[in-house]
Amino acid sequence: MSRQQASVELGLFSSRIAAICEEMGALLGRVAFSPNIRDRLDYSCALFNRRGRLLGQATHIPVHLGSMAYAMVDLVESRSWQAGDMLILNDPYRGGTHLPDITLVAPVFARGELVGFSANRAHHADIGSDAPGSMPVSRTLEEEGILISPELLMRDGEIDGGFLNSILAGLTSPDTSRGDFNAQIAANLLGSERLKELVEAGAPGEFEQRESSLQSWAESLVSKSLAGIPKGEYQFEEYLDDDGHGQKSIPIRVTVRVQDKGVEVDFSGTAQQVGGNLNCPMPVTAAAVFYVFRCLMPAHTPACSGALKGVRISAPAGCLVNARPPGAVAAGNVETSSRIVDAVCGALAQALPEQFAAASQGTMNNLAMGRRGEGGWDYYETLGGGMGAACNGNGRSGRHSHMTNTLNTPVEVLELNYPLRIRQYSIRQDSGGQGQFKGGDGVVRQYEFLAGAEVSLLTERRIHPPWGLEGGQPGQCGRNELDGQALPGKTRFEAAAGQILTIMTPGGGGYGISEK
Repeated sequence: MSRQQASVELGLFSSRIAAICEEMGALLGRVAFSPNIRDRLDYSCALFNRRGRLLGQATHIPVHLGSMAYAMVDLVESRSWQAGDMLILNDPYRGGTHLPDITLVAPVFARGELVGFSANRAHHADIGSDAPGSMPVSRTLEEEGILISPELLMRDGEIDGGFLNSILAGLTSPDTSRGDFNAQIAANLLGSERLKELVEAGAPGEFEQRESSLQSWAESLVSKSLAGIPKGEYQFEEYLDDDGHGQKSIPIRVTVRVQDKGVEVDFSGTAQQVGGNLNCPMPVTAAAVFYVFRCLMPAHTPACSGALKGVRISAPAGCLVNARPPGAVAAGNVETSSRIVDAVCGALAQALPEQFAAASQGTMNNLAMGRRGEGGWDYYETLGGGMGAACNGNGRSGRHSHMTNTLNTPVEVLELNYPLRIRQYSIRQDSGGQGQFKGGDGVVRQYEFLAGAEVSLLTERRIHPPWGLEGGQPGQCGRNELDGQALPGKTRFEAAAGQILTIMTPGGGGYGISEK
């Protein structure tokens, strides 16, 4: 076989793996019950080899996928797997991210041998928190909902009904949640069947040989990408607004050391973990770091473990980005991860200013609401904002960026399912930072409550704005209002029928000095 033919076949192999993951995602989204999974597409799918190394993934959510890739080896080695098993977990300190993100992992057997794993992670708007939407302004992990340590949900191909019912018993809408669990199970079964077919289509040993070649190819592409970063030490400091419990201007400090032997990303000097829920388990931090470096690689780089080589991450134990249990983590997965991206981008922009944009909105603008009791409901969504401008153009407006890759909830879907009316949904004009190229604008989304509801907000960039680059101006901070009165960035309150909540998301930073 010629070298060119081998390269083509390896590319096809990589594409087939990715296609399986995309098919898993298509099924999961199509049959899920909750709007958060079905319409916002808040889920991710991936395949792993028999040792737990990432084999491929769909173009889903970076914070889900990077954290799964970081944690899977330990999960795989922790037990003896049998055909028909399916593991469930959400424990952020044992392979998860935060409690609403529930992960299912299934072993794949072909020709009687373990060959890999199919896995998916989906965000459940109800995971038993005392705050509707299960994104509370919490101080402990216990306040955030039901903790599921790694446990078998299926044995011998049969669902453990008693175990599943014990989870559903603590939820507001168990029928909806059951439908979402069934969708996740179906996605893994589909991925397992497709991977088995791929393995058995070739000769014995052929799959492992191609997988090894795929990992090596990815490593070579990563090595070339990292070699393009000028050697040196680059530092940057970001600040989270507050933890919702009195701690303000919380620093994330990063030093990126680019050396001949690879890159080290060091978070020494970052704040200790906080009393609120901005704390990040290490897999979430790793996901944010890997995402930034993945953006520097060629588009055809396979999404496998080989693409994670060459970047070492260190963070003091017990700091904000390497938290210890039982620290609360609900916002760490969404808000702190976003700011880790900004910090690492800010450091690398010193080395490669023409390859990095100014800061994007740096928050997911988390909004959770609902009502407990008879006829109760749970709703959760994140909101897009402005993206940072770059050396070749303006930033985009009203986009979900970086660690999130979900959609907005369509107005029609929201109003059909919940006692809410959207009064305004528009671009927040001129909220992007000025410069030679302008930052993208945020959005304005205004909700009228048609019935009483309990609301939780976990938002950032309400005090510290998204930074500009190369002389560009910062984007505008976000703002939250109830009936026109300002609300804190992190808060929980009761809304009465007729009241109006307005969320104004941040704009992106500008790039370069404006000639005006």
